[in-house]
Amino acid sequence: MSDAIGRYKQQAAAWAVEAFFRPGMVVGLGTGSTAAFAVRRLAELRAEGRLLDVRGVPTSVETEALARSLGVPLTTLEEQPVLDVTIDGADEVAPDLSLIKGGGGALLREKIVAQASRRVVIVVDAGKLSPKLGTRWALPVEVLPFGWRSQALFLESLGARVTQRQRADGEPFLTDQGNLVLDCAFGPIDDPEMLAARLGTRAGVVGHGLFLSLTTDLVVAGPDGVEHRARQD
Repeated sequence: MSDAIGRYKQQAAAWAVEAFFRPGMVVGLGTGSTAAFAVRRLAELRAEGRLLDVRGVPTSVETEALARSLGVPLTTLEEQPVLDVTIDGADEVAPDLSLIKGGGGALLREKIVAQASRRVVIVVDAGKLSPKLGTRWALPVEVLPFGWRSQALFLESLGARVTQRQRADGEPFLTDQGNLVLDCAFGPIDDPEMLAARLGTRAGVVGHGLFLSLTTDLVVAGPDGVEHRARQD
């Protein structure tokens, strides 16, 4: 990540935390480098005596560890099944604010938290904007280890070039749920809703990175500053 992109991510995350987090809220804390900036900004505001009663629901073990290390109070969806707002990043954003997420491997928990939220704020640098989902990013699909090769064949039948995600040491990448991730290069996806529906009917597919009709707000940072876009229903 270049220094400029890092600055843009930090600017977008800080802007979103200050714009959308309010005292007493229960908030979703996303996963990835951009979301980590949001967690750190929340911790900074707490150190200033602000937002002390805000509690977070982390979307991954990684985010939970970061929040705890910074002293951010946490809760769970079992205790708070409806969240006020979630701030998270994305890998690719289409003009209608639909997303591809899951580059960090937390796509299932991220979607559960997003669906439990009244408001979903996505923070990105301008390089994540795309004319059509799949143009710049492969679609992550989380599958059970049992029978995963049959899922790969199914995904190939839908037109994807499928790669099993691996760790740096060459071992299979496992999600926090112990599942595998298949990165599916479809190219530009003409009908994301239809693809999501097909994936949703397949036993063994436990999640996918198409986030459709979930984003309420997009915060984008780039050379011209920070821009806020709200979903047009």
